[in-house]
Amino acid sequence: MTYQPIENYGIIGNMYTTALVGINGSIDWFCFPRHDSPSVFAALLDRHKGGHFQIHPTTDAPITHKQFYWPETNILVTRFLAPCGVGEIIDFMPVGKTVRDRGYRWLVRQVKAIRGSMTFRMECFPAFDYARKPPKVRLTASGARLAGPDLSLGLATYTPLEACDRGVFTEFTLEADERAVFVLQETGDDFTCTLPLSRATAQDLFEETVVYWRNWLSQCTYRGRWQETVERSALVLKLLTYEPTGAIIAAPTCSLPEEMGGSRNWDYRYTWIRDAAFTLYALLRIGFTQEAAQFMNWIESRCQKQPGDDLLHVVYSVDGCYTLDEEILPHLEGYRKSAPVRIGNEAANQLQLDIYGELMDSVYLFNKYGALISHDLWTHLRRMIDWLCDNWDQEDEGIWETRGGRKHFLYSKLMVWVAFDRALRLSEKRSFPADRLRWLKVRDRVYEEIMDRGWDDTRQAFVQSYDSEALDAGALIMPLIFFMAPNDPRMLKTLNAIAKTPKQGGLVSNSLVYRYNLAYSDDGLSGQEGTFNLCTFWLVEALTRAGRVDPTQLNRARLIFEEMLSYANHLGLYAEETGASGEALGNFPQAFTHLSLISAAWNLNRAIEDR
Repeated sequence: MTYQPIENYGIIGNMYTTALVGINGSIDWFCFPRHDSPSVFAALLDRHKGGHFQIHPTTDAPITHKQFYWPETNILVTRFLAPCGVGEIIDFMPVGKTVRDRGYRWLVRQVKAIRGSMTFRMECFPAFDYARKPPKVRLTASGARLAGPDLSLGLATYTPLEACDRGVFTEFTLEADERAVFVLQETGDDFTCTLPLSRATAQDLFEETVVYWRNWLSQCTYRGRWQETVERSALVLKLLTYEPTGAIIAAPTCSLPEEMGGSRNWDYRYTWIRDAAFTLYALLRIGFTQEAAQFMNWIESRCQKQPGDDLLHVVYSVDGCYTLDEEILPHLEGYRKSAPVRIGNEAANQLQLDIYGELMDSVYLFNKYGALISHDLWTHLRRMIDWLCDNWDQEDEGIWETRGGRKHFLYSKLMVWVAFDRALRLSEKRSFPADRLRWLKVRDRVYEEIMDRGWDDTRQAFVQSYDSEALDAGALIMPLIFFMAPNDPRMLKTLNAIAKTPKQGGLVSNSLVYRYNLAYSDDGLSGQEGTFNLCTFWLVEALTRAGRVDPTQLNRARLIFEEMLSYANHLGLYAEETGASGEALGNFPQAFTHLSLISAAWNLNRAIEDR
């Protein structure tokens, strides 16, 4: 078994957990029972030890692979075309009323022969606890029980199975219109496992899941030029939610590399406060007010100070825990030998002052477009802003969570300004009590400091940090947060500086944007990285806003946006970064990328319509 390219995967899920399904029919990443649980299948991080759940044709003849989503759903179809016939796997996690009533969370794999005759091999080889614990295998009348130290799974099927030390396997032949169904589910200590699904029951679950996703997607109000692309991004974001709390994780994977063979490998299965404003903005813009409200509830819970607790943390688990100790798993070789494999995230212990701006912006947006916030929430927010008055001028690790020491990062200071600006607006709008004069004084001081120390006369651009000459894509956020007019001469000069190639000192390579240039910025890490997809969409939006005055900028924005769409995978999914050969890099799929896509599409379409 070889490593699939990252872009060869699709995602399925049920708002508790997700699974990545390769175009070869193999589930190579699956954590259970929730997004940040230890992995059950992790061949994505070690093809030998990680474990997988693969179903594929056994023919030696050439096979054509195709993969697509059932329209307007998160149900994934993987199709195999061979001389002997056509077969497919329909993968989904059931959602809907029946699932809610019964309380189960299953992974269903429905195998079908469409034409001719096709023989398949199925291998279900779990490797519990990040491949640290082999399964205990026991065949049962309804399939098999696969037990780990803290988790027991059952594979229910009518297809006879064989056992081995890695799990269970079987080979079976289907004629046209025949089906085999495999259901992976949690079992109890008494080996209880539901009976295998009949063809009719499997079809009922499939149809109910289709109805659920289509009803959910019908809330989407976006009807612009890129409707299908925006809807797919919305469906991805829904999969990355954790239903019990409303949290939205950054990505469902950990340790997928930002450079092949490199060490920039991080765990993104958590919820960043930073994502809050972008999440709420994107969801509210396209009509998903319920999801925005659920996430707002999660945010409000994070604002409530606990005894002995700091004011706010950078990143949390889906249930609100902020102790995310980073651990290296030396027994895993990493995706294509990109080591180390990390779980947990030390960023939880960093100081990142920008999170207060993103928090206040998200609350401000929700109060404006969602529902009015409570007095109790305002009390917590007021306390945070008062704290920020005394601490805003500290150095921090910044948005990119660098490990090369703290600095006065421009992006952090911009979002500090946002924190005061939105707090002042909100207090005035709702007549909330606040120390407005002090907040106003600090906000203006931050503004003047940014204009004085964040601008470099030599580069004729805003730079990454005070007293630096390095460019940073974080400056693209300035017109998006209304800090600066999009056609301000300094903003236009910054856009022009960033738009140059890295060899010319800029950050753009064939329309794709790097976060910063590693030749000028020491982030405390070795190796290189790809272009950052989020930053490319930020460039689109900055140009779009400038395009309201200058049509040539709007044309540039549309060209870059549509070119960026071509770098999505065959299902419309994006990883965190794009490599030099157009390959996906980093954790996949990434919420931040899809959020920024939605925002860019919405604003670009509106600007074109206005013209």
